[in-house]
Amino acid sequence: MAEDPRPTEPDHERDAERDEDVVDKLPDDLDAAGYVGPYLFPNNNRRRVPGYLYLGIAAILVLVWLVVDDSIYVNGGLLLAAVLLAVFGAYSLISGWNLDVDEQDALVAATRAVGFPVGHASAQLGWRGLLSRPTWRILLYSADNPPARRGLVLVDGVDGKIVEHFVEDNPEDWSELET
Repeated sequence: MAEDPRPTEPDHERDAERDEDVVDKLPDDLDAAGYVGPYLFPNNNRRRVPGYLYLGIAAILVLVWLVVDDSIYVNGGLLLAAVLLAVFGAYSLISGWNLDVDEQDALVAATRAVGFPVGHASAQLGWRGLLSRPTWRILLYSADNPPARRGLVLVDGVDGKIVEHFVEDNPEDWSELET
């Protein structure tokens, strides 16, 4: 008697992993621990590339609208699409600021603003305002062990000026961790 060639259902009892055995792991291409060399943060001015594409397509649509007469395919909708693409293209060009301040420069500016020796710090790039101006958000802790003070500083990514800063005594209780 021949075996049944159809695949059998897996034994869920045997193949199922326990929750304790599942571990989150960062993919190798995103793991910065093994990266050697300076890291270059992508420049914000890359937003200009789609802006130029939108403007080019808008110009082609206007040209087609002007050249083609009396067609069921070319009408006012094509002109409306061209205007919308031109608006998006202009916005992409305007919001494509050049990121002249890297995270190291932002950290130096933030250290000066808080007025205490910095131990641990973290930098994140965000955008502010309608024109999406790049802004570094720097979180700093004092060099004490445990940190007695902390601060949050917003540093403009275009000219390096301090946008805002906030400093306070560290409200976290570290007494349980002291040995």
